Order: sequence, then structure tokens, then C-alpha cells
Amino acid sequence: MNPAGKVIVVTGAASGIGRALSLRLAREGAAGIVAADLNAEGAIATARDAGGIAMTTDVTSADSIAALVAAALEKYGRIDLFCSNAGVVTGRSEAPAIGEWQKSWDIHVMAHVHAANAVLPHMLARGEGYLLHTASAAGLLSHIEAGPYAVSKHAAVAYAEWLSITYGDRGIRVSCLCPQGVRTPMLLGADGARQSFLKDGSLSAEEVAQCVVEGLAAERFLILPHPEVLEHLRRKTNDYDRWLAGMRRQRARLTENH
Repeated sequence: MNPAGKVIVVTGAASGIGRALSLRLAREGAAGIVAADLNAEGAIATARDAGGIAMTTDVTSADSIAALVAAALEKYGRIDLFCSNAGVVTGRSEAPAIGEWQKSWDIHVMAHVHAANAVLPHMLARGEGYLLHTASAAGLLSHIEAGPYAVSKHAAVAYAEWLSITYGDRGIRVSCLCPQGVRTPMLLGADGARQSFLKDGSLSAEEVAQCVVEGLAAERFLILPHPEVLEHLRRKTNDYDRWLAGMRRQRARLTENH
């Protein structure tokens, strides 16, 4: 997909990857950007800078997502690309609270479900459309601390796979963005030990947005801003026990430094 002339919705657009995506896709010539976020002020700022419109949106609410899609269609008449991007890291303890599991599930999985349910009827009627789901390298590998994050991101990847399998022959293209460390407020808000560990090899949100533009152009399912993730995945599937032992060593190193 070439973003030029396309109408694009981005959730989680107030900051981080979502803001960088909105601005970059606007520079690529998008016909309209709809910047959506629960942070109304941030969404408005992104929309202003991207020359689009803002929507205050709770991605965990099917009704809120439906209202977002309706507003975009009313303004622009169509949606060519829906970037379901909102995310959060919760549950870093060894025994995460049920509420942390539910929050991760609602934001990382059900938000994608609500988005697809809301926008697919329009896209299928047109015979074309593109869904970009932001997951994480954690959805292909794991997360050495946050169980709810790792599990929900795995489910996000699986859902994107299912959408591609189900609708790929009906004009619906699907990409799944799986970065490792990205220098966003979510990463930079980590404490010193975690931040130092996670920032190793991290990318800026703008660098991730560049990878997304390239991935959309190639219509690749997996968009991997950190190409080494694919090699890590190969090693994981080649010898699961060895990979798990390596992940335990990483966790031990982080615990020692924390």
C-alpha cells in the first residue's frame, strides 16, 4: 500500500508509535488522518500536526471504536487503513493481579477485535482495505517480566494471522507490527534498571514509522523494525528448551541489576 491519497485511522495516536505513524503517513500524502486516543489533548495535538481530525476514543469499548469509525466515514467517506496501535505494559510482578490481566487483554486483544468488527463491513463492501495491528516482539518471543503483556501480545499476533487467513482473499490486507524496544513514554517511563536493559538496541518511534511505511509498501504480514527478532524466533522454534533457558538467564541478569 502507498499511503498517498489514503484515509487512515490511527489509535494510540497521542504519543509514541501512534503519533509518529500519524505524522509520517501524513507526510507520505495521506488524504486524511484520524488521530484517536483516550488522551484527548494528545489526539488533538497529533491531528493538528498531521492536518487531520481527532477523536477521543477508548479502544477497550466496542461502542467507542464504532463511533470512531462512524466519524471517520462521515468526514472522509471511506477508511483505507486502520492502524490499531494502542498499548500498555502492566503486570510486571510474579503474580499479576486479575485486573492487570484484564487490562492487557482489553487493550492488546479486544481493541483489535472491536476495530475489525467496526471497520470490516465497510472494507468488505468496497472489496479492499488494510488493517495494521501493533503487537510486539513479545508476541513472537515473550517478555521476561510482564506475563499479561507477553500473553496478550501473543494473542494479538494470532488474531492478525486469523484475519489474514479469513479475509486475505477478499481484498483485506493485514500487517502485524512487532518491534522490540522503542523509545516511547511506555519505555522511557520504566525505572533505571529496566530502562537501561530495554533501551539496548531500541529505536525511535520515527524509525519504527519508517519501517511501517516500507512494510506497507511491500504488504508484508510481519513488520519487524528489529530484524534480529526473526532470527530469535527461528532459534526459539528450533530448540524451545534452549531458548527458555536463555530467557531465564536474561531475567536473572535484569533481576540482579534491579
